Amino acid sequence: MSADKIVELVAGIGIVLAIVYDIFSSVVVPRSVSRLFRLSAFLNREGWRFFRRVGLGMDSDRRENWLGTFGPLMIVTLLFVWLVSLNSGYALIFYGLRDHIHPPLGSFHEAFYFSGSSLLTIGYGDFVPMDIPARYTALLAGSTGLSVFALIISYLFSTFASFQQREIFVVMMGARAGSPASGVMLLETAAKSGIMDDLAQSFRECERWTATVLESHLAYPILAFFRSSHDDESWIGTLGAFLDAATLIMLASDHPLAGKARLMHEIGVHLVRDLSRYFGLQHAEGAGLHRSEFTQACAQLATAGIRIRDEDQSWQQFVKLRTEYAGPLNVLAGFWEIPPARWIGDRSIVRRH
Repeated sequence: MSADKIVELVAGIGIVLAIVYDIFSSVVVPRSVSRLFRLSAFLNREGWRFFRRVGLGMDSDRRENWLGTFGPLMIVTLLFVWLVSLNSGYALIFYGLRDHIHPPLGSFHEAFYFSGSSLLTIGYGDFVPMDIPARYTALLAGSTGLSVFALIISYLFSTFASFQQREIFVVMMGARAGSPASGVMLLETAAKSGIMDDLAQSFRECERWTATVLESHLAYPILAFFRSSHDDESWIGTLGAFLDAATLIMLASDHPLAGKARLMHEIGVHLVRDLSRYFGLQHAEGAGLHRSEFTQACAQLATAGIRIRDEDQSWQQFVKLRTEYAGPLNVLAGFWEIPPARWIGDRSIVRRH
């Protein structure tokens, strides 16, 4: 076998193995996988940078619609790119084996065509593999095509099921925490409506929801790019609202929900730190809040019937607790350009003021 045919075979095998690894990591492995050497991770990252850059030049309504198309569009794009890449990889293999096919493949174009008919299990019969290497490569290409389509179908069902499960909680909590969500409003609504006991159940549901989001979004990172279906709502904003509410409850005088709030705080910190680390987002340390905003929140809660302990001591403890999640939470909010929410996102306007 000539040197050029060996190079074509090696290149084709390398492309096929790389794409199969990418599909296996993206669809089958139920945990986070390194983004290095993965085409899907590169496309997600660079594609979002382009979408985000274009969206920032639009007004808010058009921007939400524009950014909201990225997640679904990227799934379709990945399917197309995976299939074309696999087809190209097998085409190089078949072109390296062109003398083992009847009639012999005269060009890479013909090899690409034969690879596609094998991968999609069409098999018109105009090209026929004549011996074991070519025949088994054709069988392997057909098996790969069937497996990829089966995996993609299950991937689509899992992705959209996880998205709907995530959004049900976001919409349900919108009536309590507001749109955009606010931890202060969540506590105010519960106190003024006389449903503080029901807030314990909300914390418990949010714990479960946070754990579900953590597992699903690390296993299928494309989910993080899916925006909420309703204006002024986002899963990051809802998470931030519950984290702020839990932190404030932990500062209240002997509040019966302090234990549940602490559990909510811990799992929320786990989520924002793991996601920011996976996407390689660098964040600043600090509470991300001014003392005057904390004082205003304490006054609002006191009016609603929730008393915060001595303000000076509470402020120091608040800064310590919020520093654990404010940095990664805000960098996630900025990365995905969520609708502006109280205490969540870019604080530059407040700092300049």
